Amino acid sequence: MARYIFITGGVVSSLGKGLASAALGALLQARGFSVRLRKLDPYLNVDPGTMSPFEHGEVFVTDDGAETDLDLGHYERFTGVAARGTDSVSSGRIYSNVLEKERRGDYLGKTIQVVPHVTNEIKDFIAIGDDEVDFMLCEIGGTVGDIEGLPFFEAIRQFSHDKPRGQCIFMHLTLLPYMAASGELKTKPTQHSVKELQSIGIAPDILVCRSEQPIPDKEREKIALFCNVRKGAVVAAYDLNSIYEAPLAYHREGLDQAVLDAFAIHPAPRPDLRVWDDVADRIHNVDGTVNVAIVGKYTQLEDAYKSIKEALSHGGMANRVKVNVSWVDAEIFDQDDAAAHLEGFHAILVPGGFGERGTEGKIKAAQFARTRDIPYLGICLGMQMAVIEAARNVAGVSTAGSEEFDHEAGKKRFEPVVYHLKEWVRGNAKVKRKHTDDKGGTMRLGAYDAVLAEGSRVAGIYGTPAIDERHRHRYEVDVKYRETLEQAGLGFAGMSPDGRLPEIVEWRDHPWFVGVQFHPELKSKPFAPHPLFADFVRAAVENSRLV
Repeated sequence: MARYIFITGGVVSSLGKGLASAALGALLQARGFSVRLRKLDPYLNVDPGTMSPFEHGEVFVTDDGAETDLDLGHYERFTGVAARGTDSVSSGRIYSNVLEKERRGDYLGKTIQVVPHVTNEIKDFIAIGDDEVDFMLCEIGGTVGDIEGLPFFEAIRQFSHDKPRGQCIFMHLTLLPYMAASGELKTKPTQHSVKELQSIGIAPDILVCRSEQPIPDKEREKIALFCNVRKGAVVAAYDLNSIYEAPLAYHREGLDQAVLDAFAIHPAPRPDLRVWDDVADRIHNVDGTVNVAIVGKYTQLEDAYKSIKEALSHGGMANRVKVNVSWVDAEIFDQDDAAAHLEGFHAILVPGGFGERGTEGKIKAAQFARTRDIPYLGICLGMQMAVIEAARNVAGVSTAGSEEFDHEAGKKRFEPVVYHLKEWVRGNAKVKRKHTDDKGGTMRLGAYDAVLAEGSRVAGIYGTPAIDERHRHRYEVDVKYRETLEQAGLGFAGMSPDGRLPEIVEWRDHPWFVGVQFHPELKSKPFAPHPLFADFVRAAVENSRLV
């Protein structure tokens, strides 16, 4: 039976609950325990799948095809444990499940209420996989006191009450603001946050206090006294140069020991932190720098491409270089020449996206990389734009475009080299989709297999003839253009096992130009960089020596 750690936040949002949860999971693994991490989000969307990247950041996709919060990416990157659809839930999903049961008559005509029906649904979700791991870490989104979060706080209160004593603990993140005028750290916001938590029946066992300044013993003692926790359970969380320093930083502050003490686990297994020591060494001891341009349409919010940025940093670790990322708005190419904004970069990456806005700029970025022999990695839409560029400028299909853009415009303007995927095979079942379907969850989602062409660049990079990668898209490159494009020099280096869906393209006569229909960034980790990103950065390093 798992032990449960519930992670909550107070005072302000964006304190780093997801990072603290992920780092704690990594530390417990270092001590020999198995872990799983979960995110409970209070928003009423069923999942983040239809939310704007400007609103929510990236959507993290699991192997089983769930569209989830980006914090699950942190969990995977720090623990290496593949997230599942059962590791993320929102108020919208909870209420939807409750209302579906009510319509089916599962509640036998009872009046449906937040307590017990909604809270029971949350508790049932929390308990999934209870017997699979040693520790279950559950992060509650938002901050204590948020009205939409109250059912989740009540549910975890009940859950801890239902479990045997010592089976659940609560970890609360707060802010210790520094008042420069008086030269003091102020503990009152933390005290008020804990008081709010206690008012709904939850007493924190551990406080993680985010601070820009060292926390003196006097302040630790004050926090411990007025918040009713042990002094050793007041853990400092300081700003870091890299998020991957967090496991070592939290270990130095005693977070993992405080957790084991709260569970009365004695003697505590000694941690093996060699993996994180190596990661820290690769961050701080680099042999050079490369500059990579990310040409996208959501560049105003870096969290929209969170996993891509992290995967690039992992590729840098693999090559012992620092990767400087520059965000280039694809729409700027509507007025300016691509060369004016892409000159001097050692590599170009074009990520995924939806809709026509910015796509002509992405096509120009692909053309610039192709003609200038600059390493190029196109992901999802970035692959499709590279194919359209090849069709227009090399293969002679001058009106090449995507069916997606014609649907937006309401008229036919392009020859659809990229078309709406209407059916595909998942496992032993055929999946069918129509344009009129609801947007949420109707894409090709999750892990799918691909077969790599013998002798291709990507086969050499992966070192295997077959792969499986995660997808999130509605449109595919039309395989009927394969012969035309291959004659022009664009090789189809990866295909679905049935040969119908192009998964990878590459220019044969280019130093490094690869487009992939899937999202390799979702499976990259600091201690296990994705091979595509590791080789992409290697190519950027080589190019930097030529510039």
